[in-house]
Amino acid sequence: MPRIAPTQTMQHPQIELPPDLPPAPRGRGSILVGAALLVLLTAGVMTLLARHSDSNALARDTEAASISTVAVVHPQPTVAGGSLVLPATLQAYEESPIFARTSGYLVRWYKDIGSKVQQGELLATIDTPEVDQQLAQARATRDQVRAQMELAKISSKRWESMRQAGVVSNQDADQQTSGLHQSEANLAAAEADVHRLEQLESFKRVYAPFTGVLTRRNVDPGALINAGAGSAGMALFVVSRVDPLRVFVNVPQAYTQAIKVGAKAAVTLQEFPGQTFPGTIARTADAIDPSTRTLLTEVDVPNRNAKLLPGSFGQVQFTNAKKVASLTIPVNAMLFRAEGPRVGVVNQNNQVNLHPITIGRDFGDTIEVLGGLDAADAIIINPSDSLDEGQKVRVAQSDANQSHP
Repeated sequence: MPRIAPTQTMQHPQIELPPDLPPAPRGRGSILVGAALLVLLTAGVMTLLARHSDSNALARDTEAASISTVAVVHPQPTVAGGSLVLPATLQAYEESPIFARTSGYLVRWYKDIGSKVQQGELLATIDTPEVDQQLAQARATRDQVRAQMELAKISSKRWESMRQAGVVSNQDADQQTSGLHQSEANLAAAEADVHRLEQLESFKRVYAPFTGVLTRRNVDPGALINAGAGSAGMALFVVSRVDPLRVFVNVPQAYTQAIKVGAKAAVTLQEFPGQTFPGTIARTADAIDPSTRTLLTEVDVPNRNAKLLPGSFGQVQFTNAKKVASLTIPVNAMLFRAEGPRVGVVNQNNQVNLHPITIGRDFGDTIEVLGGLDAADAIIINPSDSLDEGQKVRVAQSDANQSHP
């Protein structure tokens, strides 16, 4: 094993001491700390200002985004021409549900739906065994009362002769005369009962009340028939008179002065393109319906060939309609609210005002407005259902001054 000589010593490098610096000037540390604090404060203020600016910009952007952009048009002034076209409903001139006046069982019906019937024509027969029995009993009772009256008449004459002979008192004779009068009254009551049952039995044959068309049949042979039109009664048939037809139309209040009884009108139906059916104003209700502000008007239309069917929907054209100044707006500008039709109008402050309007005629793409708007109003087209009174909006510049066609 090698050995190290004890005389060897290790050599260390020389360590250099830092140079001696002069002492810092008095107050310099405070200046450096103050400068650092000033830098931090400046950076904090700038950060706060930047954040505030960003917050204001975000608020402005949010507010701008919350304002809806709308397109507006102006109503077009128009003057209603010499004709007025309104929707109408065609109805039978007379329509009668036929009920049984006596109870029993249906034996047979003779006319079905669509049959032309004449006034007094037989429609059905009813079997009434109870009424037949009651009539037979009433006649037998009448015969009994008649026999009793004949006996009372003979007795009265006999007692009258005995009174004149002085055999009986006046009171006894008067009693016999009173019995005769009572028998006569009983006979009259029995005759009335028989007559009532005879009339009731005659109702076993059901006849047409007027000339027309049988539009409904509700019974078949063997059905139980209950007399009357109450809860238990049921209409056997429905007969309608279809020549002429009644055409009912609701005329707006603005045109009521042009509706004169006796004036001519024309009826058109979609299933008869190009054809008109002349009619005459027969009568009006002479009162405005407060719920619709319209006048119910009846136009009678001849229908000799039964070409027109009751219950149909058509249109009535009044050729002498009064000229009424009005406006037209697009259909897509209307708002349907619970309180009635409304239109959104943008005012000078770009706020929405909801105007109630009075609707006139419907022209398809446009609709007539009889009140509630001015020609200078800027109305919103395609309004949102959430549009509210006083809402702030932005008007699209490209459409601000346009008018609907």
